[in-house]
Amino acid sequence: MEQQIHDFLEYIQSSKGYAHNTVEAYRNDLTQFLNFALNERPQLLNWARVDRPLLLTFLIHLKERKYSAASVARKVAVIKTFFHFLLERHWVTDDPTVKLESPKVEKRLPQILTPQEVEYLLAAPAKHGTPKGLRDRAILELLYASGLRVSELVSLDADDVDLESKEVGCQGRGDKQRTLPISDRAAEALANYLARGRPVLTGETDEPALFVNPRGDRLTRQGLWLIIKEYVKESQITAQVTPHTLRHSFAVHLLTRGADLQNVQQLLGHSNITTTQVYTRLTEGDRSEPNPGPVTLT
Repeated sequence: MEQQIHDFLEYIQSSKGYAHNTVEAYRNDLTQFLNFALNERPQLLNWARVDRPLLLTFLIHLKERKYSAASVARKVAVIKTFFHFLLERHWVTDDPTVKLESPKVEKRLPQILTPQEVEYLLAAPAKHGTPKGLRDRAILELLYASGLRVSELVSLDADDVDLESKEVGCQGRGDKQRTLPISDRAAEALANYLARGRPVLTGETDEPALFVNPRGDRLTRQGLWLIIKEYVKESQITAQVTPHTLRHSFAVHLLTRGADLQNVQQLLGHSNITTTQVYTRLTEGDRSEPNPGPVTLT
């Protein structure tokens, strides 16, 4: 049973192009369910023995432990996808998840910043003339100028930046490549960082990463999140900010200025335009109205 989980994870990574973090999330959910199933039925020998009552018992188990509706819905979706995989390979003859219902999850609009709040945030690192300050200004300017996902930004290498053409090449989900234009401000911030910040941080190492930590190693997603939190606090921004807030703000501000929806879709790397259409709801009202909060839109 563990081997078939392994085969499934290899399939979604190599054939479907799922990101590493997504694959790990699937691994955790499936391992959790397998451990629960074996605890409930120690004689369980294969996935074909999993039935609807066992799945419902698992959902009750999650509810008793006060998992959020969103977490339960994600786990149900993962298990459904896994059993569909098993069925396609004839490793099971029936799919017990067919009529398994997920809890309803309230969809909330993505949190965005006003243009003024963005200016406050982007200006914060400029107060620090250190290599770290140069790096952080380049990070924030690039996030807002490109709409890059956090995972895409930390994956960038220095060679991915073309300051002459003011473009950045990135590898998105499913290994899809896209080239993104950047603003003059972002290009200037990157030029200053590459000339006076990055050489100090990398030292004698030959690290290819565009953005590095004080040890000269590639910056992680967690490290980037701490940087954003630092400047949100310094800027005294009271809005709820997540790692993707600048990406969401980039999209909404583009649409507000009259950008074409399909063009914004391409810039964001969305496979389906319906994902991008969520942002249009935020261009119809004023930010003075309460924002419902963050969403898992990426």
